[in-house]
Amino acid sequence: MFKNKTLLITGGTGSFGNAVLNRFLDTDIKEIRIFSRDEKKQDDMRHRLNNPKVKFYIGDVRDKRSVDGAMMGVDYIFHAAALKQVPSCEFFPTQAVRTNVFGTENVLDSAIQHVVKNVVVLSTDKAAYPINAMGISKAMMEKVAIAKGRALGKDAATTICCTRYGNVMASRGSVIPLWVKQIKEGNDITITDPNMTRFMMTLEDAVDLVLYAFQNGENGDLFVQKAPAATLDVLAEALKGLYKKDTTVRVIGTRHGEKLYETLVTREEMAKHVDRGNYFRIPCDDRDLNYDKYFEEGEEKISKLEDYHSHNTRRLDIKGMQELLLKLPLVRKDVLGEEGFQYPD
Repeated sequence: MFKNKTLLITGGTGSFGNAVLNRFLDTDIKEIRIFSRDEKKQDDMRHRLNNPKVKFYIGDVRDKRSVDGAMMGVDYIFHAAALKQVPSCEFFPTQAVRTNVFGTENVLDSAIQHVVKNVVVLSTDKAAYPINAMGISKAMMEKVAIAKGRALGKDAATTICCTRYGNVMASRGSVIPLWVKQIKEGNDITITDPNMTRFMMTLEDAVDLVLYAFQNGENGDLFVQKAPAATLDVLAEALKGLYKKDTTVRVIGTRHGEKLYETLVTREEMAKHVDRGNYFRIPCDDRDLNYDKYFEEGEEKISKLEDYHSHNTRRLDIKGMQELLLKLPLVRKDVLGEEGFQYPD
């Protein structure tokens, strides 16, 4: 489906953008467009890749004119541009709304106007029952994308769907690169709460979900990949074992806006999900605005269902966590001495 097509990646200089780019680079795709506001990272990518297939566009999703400039002739979009650091979004919630909500609306409106075939929007487990500004803005982003997909309908020229992820291991700003740095420098590993659980997915798993959504999504769909989870304590012990360092673990307390566990699928969504083996497909709510007719008959099965969250999914032990960690280039380079890996900026 991607042969001789053009793919636009918003936020293309980030961890997700790089992973999607790398998956497509050696295929028969015609062109990959990287759209972001970071000219330094774009310049670094340009020199590192030196590939005529990859084109670079400076712009900000908040500015629809810059989005329109990158959209002409595009067939597919992976929308990853976002503010995603929990603490910074807590202190600057309006900035999170402007990028994650209004920026997404700009991308989707431009995609519809330019008759883009398919848009996949990147979301997060923090959008399910959100308690922090980042999660709330991502939840609204999902609502915007799903509403636009529902309005377009099944046979529209443009298809819009969402993918929701748990913790993506070793993505920029996440805890694994921090702890690896702390271990190698001989400092304490700083843990907020040892009993906190998080879903564990590699970037390759995340790209698989994107491709699955491109190939199988209908307007308004939300796709979730089933994933194992681990406590932060198990993750820390697994890293200490791999690096063969008896580093002290120091508990610093829960950060602003953090949850004890993350929910990937709410029980309301579980009531209508379609099990696709490794994935859950949650079709959009197709009810109309006449909510009066739903007052007398509720969804009885919702009260009997559980959320799908990191406390009740398959739990990794230290050995299982180490096997997953060794899939990460960052860890493989250090532990197995593999060459050719470049640490992210």
